[in-house]
Amino acid sequence: MKKILFSIAFVSFLIADNSFAASGDVDLLSDEMFLSDSETAQTDANVDEPKEKEEKSGGIFGFMRPITRFFSGGNSDNEDKEDEEDLFDKLTRSADSGNLESQMELAYLYLYGIDDVEQDFEKALHYYNLAAEQKDPIALNNLGSLYFSGIGAPKDTGKALKLFSEAAKLGNDNAALNLAFINLTGGRKNAQYNKIAIDLFEQAHKKNNIAKFMLGYAYYRGFVVPQDFEKAFQLVKAAADAPAQIDEAQLILARMYAEGKGTVQNYQNALNAYRAAVAQNNMEAVMELAQIYADGAMCPKNFVLAHSLFNIASAKNIPNAAEKRDELTAEMKLEELTQAQETAQNYQSAPSELTTYIRQTYGPNIRKYIENNM
Repeated sequence: MKKILFSIAFVSFLIADNSFAASGDVDLLSDEMFLSDSETAQTDANVDEPKEKEEKSGGIFGFMRPITRFFSGGNSDNEDKEDEEDLFDKLTRSADSGNLESQMELAYLYLYGIDDVEQDFEKALHYYNLAAEQKDPIALNNLGSLYFSGIGAPKDTGKALKLFSEAAKLGNDNAALNLAFINLTGGRKNAQYNKIAIDLFEQAHKKNNIAKFMLGYAYYRGFVVPQDFEKAFQLVKAAADAPAQIDEAQLILARMYAEGKGTVQNYQNALNAYRAAVAQNNMEAVMELAQIYADGAMCPKNFVLAHSLFNIASAKNIPNAAEKRDELTAEMKLEELTQAQETAQNYQSAPSELTTYIRQTYGPNIRKYIENNM
């Protein structure tokens, strides 16, 4: 059974005021968001089939695979095609008769237009509706994303939020995450909605790495919850160390080690965390680690590495990076400068799938959703 976990992608927020407009139990907000599947966010009418990957810690990229596939996918033999057509008819009859797994499989096939099935968003919506009527939490969440994005039907934010709420109550961590960010986005500086967001992060954080980091950062800043560096350290470190690593978690972990907040001060651990974030192309980490090497604050001065990091940041148009690079240039020997430039030239980042997803979905700084509400 194909159970793809959808999440909302936030492109821009054009909110008229700082609160939700209430509609019964549902809060309405800007719909300047679109559907994201388990790997990529799509804004056009073509939704590409995601590559099947192992389920990652956090549940953002993972989805449940069917025990068996109804189609062989790619056979050109006429007999095989006839078999596939027969299987598709059986699948359709099974779905129409109420089989949940068949409904989820058909919804997936129509949504992505694979296995020689013509893409049809309305039919995808139809079969997710049938599956949602059986209270399947993934179907409820996916259906909410479709209504929120206006895929297969006109946008209906109120209906989407009801579906997200129902899925979250049934334990779907992606739906809880969706609702948390919706509350943070629509309820800026609104204590009621901020509290709801933290409660949802709390609900989702055991299985969802984004929620884990956001909850940890809330403790780090004292947002809604009392400031607690020890709790913050435990959550942030877990988000930084998980297989689905988050670059911002590594950055905050580095700062906590450097400052001795929530843990004993440990410069080597701080440097390791900074390097991990730099490897994921986190420009804040690049700038901070460059300054550390330039000052010799936590390790011996290393102008070569400092220059190379400032050079990398300069290429990304990070403010003050070029100036800091050029200041070091005047103090370096030619062979040191050449080595630094070569190091910068050879730099290749390797962000995790989850970090890439977060940047595509929420932007380069998810901490801002908490900071903007403080």
